[in-house]
Amino acid sequence: METKEIQKLIDFIAQSGLDEVNIETTDLKIKVKRYGSAPTASLSSSQAAPAPSYAPVTPTTAVTHSAPAEPAVSSESASSNLITIKSPMIGTFYRASSPETPAFANIGDEIKPGKVVCVIEAMKLFNEIESEISGKIVKVLVENATPVEFDQPLFLVEPI
Repeated sequence: METKEIQKLIDFIAQSGLDEVNIETTDLKIKVKRYGSAPTASLSSSQAAPAPSYAPVTPTTAVTHSAPAEPAVSSESASSNLITIKSPMIGTFYRASSPETPAFANIGDEIKPGKVVCVIEAMKLFNEIESEISGKIVKVLVENATPVEFDQPLFLVEPI
């Protein structure tokens, strides 16, 4: 995909009502997410290539070679010290990589940043969702093999 094509894609998404777009081919993987009013984009390629320079759509837009964004983590409330791990995308939530394997995270399990807590299937792609925090799983908020929305709470975690 050429620089101009990527720029056109970012412009189109900025003008549309879409919050997230994922495009993946054998040579290229593009993930564009919009937070608030400014879109951001990440680009990763399976072939080594020099980092291209792009003209930003807005001052806060960036195109980088990186892994997909991590799940959003936010505070539940001031009275509770629990932290919510939220879904970074729309898809189907799975607690394990297959029906025969144990769940990635169960109630009472301690997690650390980078530990896979679940998988979300979107368009036949299985995306591992990693924790950004350290803590203990207090509650699993979603049933296995059910659809989830963007920013939907998945787990409640008590920080350590």
